[in-house]
Amino acid sequence: MKLICLAVAAATLLPQARAQYAPAPDAYSLTGINSMMGPPVTVKIWRDGSRAVLESSTAKTHTMSLYDLQAHSVITWMPDNAAAPCTNGNFSGDWGDPFALSAEVNSEVASQHARQVGAETVNGIAANVMEAPVPDGSSAKAWIEGKYGLVVKLVMTPKTGAPLTIVEIKSFTAAKPPAAVFAPPASCSSAAASPAPPARNAADFSDAMMPPASSNACNVVLRVVRAETMQPVTSGFQIAVDRTVDPEHAAHYVMGQAPNGHVTFSGGGLQELTAQLRNGALRIEAAPAQFDIEAAFGAGGSASALIYRQCYRPETVLLLVVKNPQKLSDGADWLWVKAGKFATAQP
Repeated sequence: MKLICLAVAAATLLPQARAQYAPAPDAYSLTGINSMMGPPVTVKIWRDGSRAVLESSTAKTHTMSLYDLQAHSVITWMPDNAAAPCTNGNFSGDWGDPFALSAEVNSEVASQHARQVGAETVNGIAANVMEAPVPDGSSAKAWIEGKYGLVVKLVMTPKTGAPLTIVEIKSFTAAKPPAAVFAPPASCSSAAASPAPPARNAADFSDAMMPPASSNACNVVLRVVRAETMQPVTSGFQIAVDRTVDPEHAAHYVMGQAPNGHVTFSGGGLQELTAQLRNGALRIEAAPAQFDIEAAFGAGGSASALIYRQCYRPETVLLLVVKNPQKLSDGADWLWVKAGKFATAQP
């Protein structure tokens, strides 16, 4: 699985293999600040078994989401706006569990090493302090809680510039939260369930991240669509492509985000092609056998993939299928369209 550069930096610092930590608790309360995707977001999480509530606050937005981790369903509402309707939906993959990234990167970098420079207490949480260089010349420092392997603080120091706190846990309690936390507003109880996704013939699609690449060449038309309706998403995102990918020697990509949400791309042969979008579609002439795509949705997050070319016709459609453009962590898939009504290069 390909991680964004900040996650890789965090991974490099993890001092122990996952097996050396206790299993993540399934009941806890946590408050933290996350700046991985740009401006800081205050996050509060309550979990009790298969139920979890995630509250997200910025200067402009305030939302709460109740997740059913067994049914993979979610209800979202705006606690400061009673007139705003509740929304119901489904999710897949990581829902925002603060232990998920730690578990993933522990298993991926068990053989890597970082220098322990001490032990400190961060907001009442005892942690080992780890320090390591990052390939681009910057350095990273992380405070790792010893029992569960939770990253309680991560500070990145660029090659030139001031240190930046990426993650900081303000409070953490491994205890059962109050039952009242998991009760959505009364207005949500009458919200209609989200319609089931339209039926799609699985034989019409193939995984775009699965090698090998096809030997024949073609042009590629990239479109972003919503998972539930398959309707095109025509704005609100940026696209960058690296046509010079060498899978054996992965490039180091860096994405910087301005306060207004605009993303800059650098590293390898990555070039931003947002200006070439036409009605939300990007035409990639004579697509190479492998190419990297970085799709940035501002505060909604990003999706990236190493794509292996599959040419089912002279112009073959590549879809980025997203559950929620405002929250990419809800799920995204990269799919080639082999046949069917979505195979046409025209929206």
